[in-house]
Amino acid sequence: MENIFDIQTDQDFLTASLKIFSYQYENVEIYRRFVDYLNINPGEVNCLTKIPFLPIEMFKNHRILDKNVTADRFFQSSGTTQMNLSKHFIADENIYEESIYKSFEQFIGKPEDFIFLGLLPSYLEKQNSSLIYMVDYLMKKSAKSENGYFLYNHSDLFKLLNQLKDKKVILFGVSFALLDFLDFCDSSSKTLKFSDTLTIIETGGMKGRKEEMTKDELLAILQEGFKTDKIYSEYSMTELLSQAYSLGKNEYQCPNWMRIMVRNAEDPFNYEKEGRTGAINIIDLANIHSCSFIATQDLGKIVGDRFQVLGRIDHSDIRGCSLLVS
Repeated sequence: MENIFDIQTDQDFLTASLKIFSYQYENVEIYRRFVDYLNINPGEVNCLTKIPFLPIEMFKNHRILDKNVTADRFFQSSGTTQMNLSKHFIADENIYEESIYKSFEQFIGKPEDFIFLGLLPSYLEKQNSSLIYMVDYLMKKSAKSENGYFLYNHSDLFKLLNQLKDKKVILFGVSFALLDFLDFCDSSSKTLKFSDTLTIIETGGMKGRKEEMTKDELLAILQEGFKTDKIYSEYSMTELLSQAYSLGKNEYQCPNWMRIMVRNAEDPFNYEKEGRTGAINIIDLANIHSCSFIATQDLGKIVGDRFQVLGRIDHSDIRGCSLLVS
């Protein structure tokens, strides 16, 4: 099978997607059972809109893995110990690392050029986080002595950011932690005077830690607090091996081996036109050894060659896929 990272055109993407669909139908048992349950003839799948997308909840109850590989490592979604958490088994870490590097290089720059700081308390406190693996890998490629993580030690982070104000710094931060950091600065009367060389990349993740707000409201607060007109965002999840990036607005771009499609929230087999809100389906061809075709519970819409994330589906409104998740 061709290297997915060599994809350049829509035809390249379609060809690779159909090959991977056929491969995963034959070799990923849960996906094959799902396709068969829908009475879909895999031989008739000849375009992206005919590919069945596996409900993301399946990762909570099933080991979704290519029968030709073994996998000791897995990534696990965040949550409490009482919750049924998603597990994504990883057969080839090299694929994930290449996806991390090439996506970051395409949208941000070479990792070697940056110092990386992580304000990711909820993820650091959990094991098997794909986000921590990603930031660890970028830090390793950067090899800067200043790289490091912060839990709730906001004072130390403030001091370091000011010491590094003339250097190119990436601060990856979970949404609630970035807001907590700004609250600390405000309550401590600490004036933020960071230079244009600091790039904030928020990674989502309120999850009940603060009052829910829209992405646009969050970005506006962060822009004001960090005195910048651009807050970057990264969009991925435990069940993926690829990342989309937003470079200053709530409009994400996918690397060439990843694609977003927006399905009708009540009819999962119909798709919305550009500009109309629906539920996000993701094609992630880096998921070669699990499932590349995932129906998420995120709401969004296509805007030109980009997409917006608008929130989460209300569980009471899910239609069509719920009976398939067992």
